[in-house]
Amino acid sequence: MKPGKTGIVRIMDATKYSYSGLVAVWRYEAAFRQEIMLSMILIPLACWFGRGAVEIVLLVGSCILVLLIEVLNSAVEAVVDRVGSEFHELSGRAKDLGSLAVLISLVNVVFVWGMILGSRLC
Repeated sequence: MKPGKTGIVRIMDATKYSYSGLVAVWRYEAAFRQEIMLSMILIPLACWFGRGAVEIVLLVGSCILVLLIEVLNSAVEAVVDRVGSEFHELSGRAKDLGSLAVLISLVNVVFVWGMILGSRLC
């Protein structure tokens, strides 16, 4: 077992670290800020357009997934930038893969919203 803090102290520290991460991603990542703004529009619309809990969860969940993937992409970019500023094929690949993950999550939003809202028109 790894020695360290346990119980409520660990939870409090984890909460503090998470808050620091939120501040950092908000401060340094314009894409995250844009996705938050889009989510602030889409999530209330999801509650309005969704027919039942499953549809609402799918609509909201697709938005939250974008934010989650963006945070992970930002973490990858930060680590790569920390390692060095010179070009390296693997560094470029890591950043490209993180970017692809964000793109896939955005495509998922379009797909989920399109399928659910599109079913209303058919």
